[in-house]
Amino acid sequence: MDKFIAHILVVDDDDGIRSLVKKYLNENNFLVTTSSDAENASEKIKVIEFDLIVLDIMMPGKNGLEFIQENKKKINTPILLLTAKGEANERVEGLETGADDYLAKPFEPKELLLRIKNILNKTIKNDQKRIIEFANVKIDLNKLLIIKNSIEFKINSTEKIILEKMINNPGKTFSREDIGLITNLDKERSIDVIITRLRKKIEIDPKNPKFLQTIRGAGYVLWIE
Repeated sequence: MDKFIAHILVVDDDDGIRSLVKKYLNENNFLVTTSSDAENASEKIKVIEFDLIVLDIMMPGKNGLEFIQENKKKINTPILLLTAKGEANERVEGLETGADDYLAKPFEPKELLLRIKNILNKTIKNDQKRIIEFANVKIDLNKLLIIKNSIEFKINSTEKIILEKMINNPGKTFSREDIGLITNLDKERSIDVIITRLRKKIEIDPKNPKFLQTIRGAGYVLWIE
């Protein structure tokens, strides 16, 4: 699967629910990142710009409502709450705090998918850069292609995620840890290999990169302006 509809963060302390939701949404062309608690989710949203967050209310430690209160003013990401059937007060409070919708557990995966699509249809941003041209290079994220000197190079899903974040955050340095969170990779060597592969597709001289540069001790940055 190379093209995703949206990138969703699923936050729930129940391993079974996380696995079920991730599998079902993956099968319906969504990229899914998961967190088992609100603290970990807060770290991920600092690095990744998600299209939607599916958030359980009742979790050990910081609960879902506290997560919304702390983060809703910092991000514009829509939030779909997962609640127990008897949590009417929490549902109302969640909507008042800034959640966009809620779904009571247990739920049918099809209903979750429908609610996600309804929210995204209303809120998903269309101002993300998808096609850019610089020097003799054209990056087309819609077609998953890099065209350099009229030669086409395919982009896989991991490369697309990295390029999309870099293109829409020009001049921002992404550490290996940042890229690991974005791509769900935890090995620095794997990240370095991906960057090397991208340089071969973008750079005239990959060994002396002009655009996708290394910032020593900090990470990688894409200079395109």
